[in-house]
Amino acid sequence: MQTIVSRNVNPLNQAVISCTELHTDGVHNAIPSNVEISGDTRSFSTEVQELIETRMRSISEGICQMNGAECEFEYTHEFAPTINWEKCVDVVAKVAKNVVGEDKVNTNCEPWMASEDFGNFLKYVPGCFLFLGSGKSTEVSKNIPLHNSQYDYNDDVLLTGAEFFAELIRIRLPQQQLDEI
Repeated sequence: MQTIVSRNVNPLNQAVISCTELHTDGVHNAIPSNVEISGDTRSFSTEVQELIETRMRSISEGICQMNGAECEFEYTHEFAPTINWEKCVDVVAKVAKNVVGEDKVNTNCEPWMASEDFGNFLKYVPGCFLFLGSGKSTEVSKNIPLHNSQYDYNDDVLLTGAEFFAELIRIRLPQQQLDEI
């Protein structure tokens, strides 16, 4: 599966295929009768997702056919790519600069390939995803990632988040009321 990205996806597009689970009904000294492989794929384009699904299905069915096995292939489209709305980014950047200062706001964030479900909302409602900066950059924390058992939540970020959303309402509510007239 790992060759799908290198051989089938345009290098100017980004894609990730992660095989994260392998389950069998076998024991260590016998060939199993059932094997289940699960994982995740990510990209910023529906076309690339469709290509990945087609190639994964073809490879899975081909390997099984070659070895006299049956294949059940299931591919779900649970998450849409998280693609920010430009107008929303402008508003959020202004709000963030008011709250934490211009020197702490980066609007040139590179595309990020982590698995995120916020894109499902952005398919229907204008918005943008932002990083509030909840990590601690101390030597003790070593910037441990969010979904790690050793992650130490920075409670101080709650105040920053509340200030951010209060400022967003202060700026955006009057504009929204004018838009409705």
